[in-house]
Amino acid sequence: MAASLRSALLATLVHAASAATLVPAAPAATLAFAAPAATLLFAASAAQADTLAEAIAAAYASNPEIAAERARVRVVDEQVPLALAGGRPSLGARLNFDQAGLDAFADNGRTYTAGANIVWNFYQGGRIRAATNAADNRILAARARLRAAENQLILNTVTAYADVIRFAEVVRLNEGQISVLDRELQANSDRFEVGDLTRTDVAQSQARLANARATLVTAQNQLAAARQAYIRVVGRPPENLEPLPPLPFIPGTEGQAVDLAQANNPALLAARFDEAAARYDVQRLEKQRLPTVSTTFQSAYLRFEGGGQGANFVRQGQFVSQDAILTATIPIWQGGLFGAQIRQGQATRSQLMEQISAVARQTQEQAVNSYNQLRAARATIEAAMVAVDANELASEGVRQENQVGTRTIIEVLNAEQELLNTRVNLATAQRDEQVAAYGLLAAAGGAEAVALGVPVEIYNPEDNARRVRHKTGDSGDKNPEPLPAPSAAQAIRSMVIGPQLP
Repeated sequence: MAASLRSALLATLVHAASAATLVPAAPAATLAFAAPAATLLFAASAAQADTLAEAIAAAYASNPEIAAERARVRVVDEQVPLALAGGRPSLGARLNFDQAGLDAFADNGRTYTAGANIVWNFYQGGRIRAATNAADNRILAARARLRAAENQLILNTVTAYADVIRFAEVVRLNEGQISVLDRELQANSDRFEVGDLTRTDVAQSQARLANARATLVTAQNQLAAARQAYIRVVGRPPENLEPLPPLPFIPGTEGQAVDLAQANNPALLAARFDEAAARYDVQRLEKQRLPTVSTTFQSAYLRFEGGGQGANFVRQGQFVSQDAILTATIPIWQGGLFGAQIRQGQATRSQLMEQISAVARQTQEQAVNSYNQLRAARATIEAAMVAVDANELASEGVRQENQVGTRTIIEVLNAEQELLNTRVNLATAQRDEQVAAYGLLAAAGGAEAVALGVPVEIYNPEDNARRVRHKTGDSGDKNPEPLPAPSAAQAIRSMVIGPQLP
């Protein structure tokens, strides 16, 4: 695809606006994420999430995995000041006390020294610039990985939200099925008492009711697991969840999906920034063969006290010394050290170049699979809706025909089971459509809170990078409060659960 078309697609995806090359999900509507400004902040004590937008915003604000990724970006931010520090002057001070002695440690005077020195490696053959460029690219790679983490977080949130709705619907359907089967068992038992049905008919109804109860237990367990997954991702229990909103705009063709993913997938961008950083690393290593020029200025105050006897007698005195030194260091031969380091850096860069190709293939696979899953889910939804309507009619017809003796009990039970299965399939397909659509957006780097219009307090990783880039002080930030440590005994033995074994 031409660069201009790719740019247009990217702009359309990021801003979630309609365009000729993008088609909306059915029904044609944008994602209902608009909210008043009052909902921008989501504190831990806020009301329980009841919309997908609120769930995403809560996860964005409090999920520990994305918080850890933000901290990882701040770790990488410090690589720039670390690189710049190598080209800045350093200032040091020293204090010295020297007690001299002769023979049996007889007092031969004392010397007090106080001094300061400044050292500046003002020319290093361009190594500082290369190291800074490498650090800048590693920061960009870390930011891209933060984007990837946000895309995955939102995909996980949508999946958890859709799973809760799906399994809640499955539980509701199975509860309704048990109610129907219970009434039918009672009615069939009454008909058996009057000789209208056989014992076999009653046994079939009993077996189907027992199976329905077992299926309900399984569905309830799946719902409980989905609720726990929701709590893990969002940070609070799912309560009163509203139906899933219409999907955001997504790529209209498989080719568009692949092109968007190849241009904007954050994991692929991170791999490319990693390779650029490795390229500057090689430049820095190659520049080690160039000269280093440094200057040193030092000053010291010395004071002598005491003295010995005769020729060893030293009078008390003091003086101040100053030295200015200019040093040029020219590496000539280092026993193969530089060559090995350069070759190592080149091999690392080759590895990262291959990693770009591997991630590009994974990105294409993710985009194509998500697109096909979305297409299959939509086809399943259409078929399931037709099947539900048809099975509702068939179930009612078979039940009425059984009343006049033209249908057996097992046929009635089978018709009701078919209706339940198609309704469950419809709920599952609706969940799969949401997950596949957001999986496609995540592959293209578009499953992000800002791009989707979710009202959040935006975390900007550039703020910390600007704050620390030119800091020259030696004090750090405020340390977080320490966490309680487990006891030492827990590291070597497990807790006894139940009665102590002999």
